[in-house]
Amino acid sequence: MADTRLIHGRYRLLEPIGRGGMGEVWRALDESLGRHVAVKCLKPLGPQHDQSFIRVLRERFRREARVAASLQHRGVTVVHDFGEYEGVLYLVMELLDGQNLSQLLDANERRPLPVADVVDIARQVASALAYTHEQGIVHRDLKPANIMRLTDGTVKICDFGIARLGHDIGFTSRLTGTGIAMGTPHYMSPEQIGGGEIDHRSDLYSLGCVLYEIATGAPPFDLDDAWAVLVGHRDTVPEPPRSHRSELPDFLDRAVLGLLAKTPDERPADARELGLLLGPGTPAAGLAATAVLGAVHLPPSLPPLPPWTRSMTTGHKATGTWTVTSTPTDRATALTGEWTTAGPPRG
Repeated sequence: MADTRLIHGRYRLLEPIGRGGMGEVWRALDESLGRHVAVKCLKPLGPQHDQSFIRVLRERFRREARVAASLQHRGVTVVHDFGEYEGVLYLVMELLDGQNLSQLLDANERRPLPVADVVDIARQVASALAYTHEQGIVHRDLKPANIMRLTDGTVKICDFGIARLGHDIGFTSRLTGTGIAMGTPHYMSPEQIGGGEIDHRSDLYSLGCVLYEIATGAPPFDLDDAWAVLVGHRDTVPEPPRSHRSELPDFLDRAVLGLLAKTPDERPADARELGLLLGPGTPAAGLAATAVLGAVHLPPSLPPLPPWTRSMTTGHKATGTWTVTSTPTDRATALTGEWTTAGPPRG
């Protein structure tokens, strides 16, 4: 990047506001339109890196730009521009004034969020997911760090770096590598863990994990060992959120447990159905959730966890990411690592 930190004579980088394993996010000024924006830059990689890994990483970044730019919903981050400058890929997005859900939990000393806020966040994310799923897009990495709550109360889904287009499965498989599931352990669906077919209901499971955490202060399987977390997702029925926090409304408790069903067919059919279950907090809503979701139970048999999961690490809860150490293709998942709050550059 040039010393002037001016991209294409238009975007002037002002200060870093987030960083991850393979890139940075900057607050910037769009000098053509006189507005502040966020610019996500993919760090240039030198010749010491595997060239096939670099190609996959760059293509995944381009893919995020295309996917995000195709979405037009108040619950999804707006993408303004995308390009390459002096070997650096960049993505220009709306600058959001707020905090992600992980930061909100941290600011609240890891205590659960107010009940009204949990319900409001659930409804807004359900609406945004309903829209993205209707466009044939599955996010595949929904977690607290990828959901922003703005100062005006608007909730937005961010980071579509490993999203999959329903009609583009072949292309996606070339990016992810055969048999490699991608996501963050505390929020991965059982079918992701097992390397099975993934559809929009995997996002619903991940949302259930997110809602469980912001409602109780901890994810449903609050374990430090990645393998134990994965086994929990696969084998263990989670404790009802109300067993940790009695003031949670019954309709929310039922909806979250329904989202956390082990098999996709046991979950709500789609995010719009979930939105109905999260409707007005009345006894009728609770009865509707009971009628639609039914009892939560384990499927009769499940395949063993695939061998590659043994190399996963949990990272931090809420903002943690996992890493794998077997192949260069696996390392490309670092593109969608956590984005932290602004701070001094690390040495």
